Amino acid sequence: MSRKSDELKNLLHESIENVDDVSVLRAVKELLDRKYVPEEEIEISYEQKKRIEEARESIEKGDYLSNEEADRIVSDWLKK
Repeated sequence: MSRKSDELKNLLHESIENVDDVSVLRAVKELLDRKYVPEEEIEISYEQKKRIEEARESIEKGDYLSNEEADRIVSDWLKK
């Protein structure tokens, strides 16, 4: 992977993180889905599946942080 490719990916990641328009995000996803074909199927362990289910249950209960809250917590943590 070239340096220019890495830089562009980083810029795209940052841009996507700052977009709240669902239609734009869907359009980007459709475009990427046409190009990206996974090389192999990802397998996850029982423990990973359990953690995913626990996370889904937490989200359903409303027990999660917004991006802004998480950013603030991480920023505060990095200042220490």
